[in-house]
Amino acid sequence: MVTTRSASKAASSPPPSTKSPSIRPWTHTPSHLTLLWFAISLPLVIWDSGYVLLRPLTMEGGSLHWPLYVPYKLYGEVDHVYGWKAFRAKSGFTSAQGLLNVVETGMYFVYLYVYFTAGKRQSGVSTKTLSGRSAAVALLFAFSAAVMTLSKTVLYWLQEYYSGFDNIGHNKFGDLVLLWIIPNGLWIVFPTYMVYVMGSEIIEGLATASTGAAIKSE
Repeated sequence: MVTTRSASKAASSPPPSTKSPSIRPWTHTPSHLTLLWFAISLPLVIWDSGYVLLRPLTMEGGSLHWPLYVPYKLYGEVDHVYGWKAFRAKSGFTSAQGLLNVVETGMYFVYLYVYFTAGKRQSGVSTKTLSGRSAAVALLFAFSAAVMTLSKTVLYWLQEYYSGFDNIGHNKFGDLVLLWIIPNGLWIVFPTYMVYVMGSEIIEGLATASTGAAIKSE
């Protein structure tokens, strides 16, 4: 039997809240290091791809060699993959990796296009932030391209190892470190960093979606 006091208390009690927590779209903010790497690497890759895909015009004696591709005379002597040895042997590896460079660069530019057109400034953050679908699309392109860059560069090193350093073994060790190992090593270090950071963001987003966890807005 419900007493009058209990019934009055029940009537005056507010119904339990059914309001769901507000959801903040998943966001992505690139690091300053990532943007710096794009600013340095993309012009160099475009330059490199032009040299590779326009050979022999870009090689010594070719109509496009001077002045843009003059440094490749030295690099072709350091790394025969870029020199006359590989070209005369009709080695397809150089052009194949050059074509992949074009694909990767295009994917990076898709990322940057989405970043600059859809990104928004956040209070206290100097870089733009992408959210929702734009963030997912941009991150997918950049992560996939970084995996391609890393894999291709590792393959580039491995083909030298398994060929007995056929294209670079003639160099003095000091020259090899300065002109081949350090420059090419950058395309392992920075893509590895991007794969780790961006891959972690993708995993975080997928984990949140799979558990149905709501991200409460502040």
